[in-house]
Amino acid sequence: MAELDQVKAFLGCPTPQAWLDQALAHLDILLVDHAHCEKKAASTALNLLFRYVDKRNLLFKLSQLAREEMLHFEQVLELMEQHGVTYAHLTPARYAQGLRQHIRQQEPEKLVDTLIIGAFIEARSCERFDALAPLLIANPDTADIGRYYVFLLKSESRHYEDYLELAREYSSVSIEDRIEFFRQIERELIESPDTDFRFHSGVPAGVLKSRQ
Repeated sequence: MAELDQVKAFLGCPTPQAWLDQALAHLDILLVDHAHCEKKAASTALNLLFRYVDKRNLLFKLSQLAREEMLHFEQVLELMEQHGVTYAHLTPARYAQGLRQHIRQQEPEKLVDTLIIGAFIEARSCERFDALAPLLIANPDTADIGRYYVFLLKSESRHYEDYLELAREYSSVSIEDRIEFFRQIERELIESPDTDFRFHSGVPAGVLKSRQ
């Protein structure tokens, strides 16, 4: 499992304080979108399993990842029920599409870029769970959510590591330039104003203040 410091170093910036403030103020939206994110993560892994049937390590790692993400989806639904939050449709964040629009279309570059993006999504999730957990634990009403986010850190950091290892395995050249390319895009999505609050959204529109 990747160390948390390693995960944070992989990212280009920490989560802005303004996003954390928004998350604490809108835990219902946070939980609903978190559930959607777990389901989407499982779907992404399954799509790769169907598309790249000749890649043994990908099949094994991502089948396990998909199972874990669906289990997390069920667990978040249970948390929502305990907190009186109803699962509902939400428009997706700009985040994933903002990254995926830069995927190259030829192979194996398409697969490599997709895997690198997967690593960034998992790393950002891990970083946000870590940032939110102590804030949630400090409040008796939300301490159970915070403890659950601490529990998720191990699996999310492993998912980040799995995606990155697969990207390196299936590229015939160094992927460091592509990592840096997506790091800058991801940072812009996280630090720039965002009109919709979601688990992976940027700074709430009108507020630009970074976490120290």
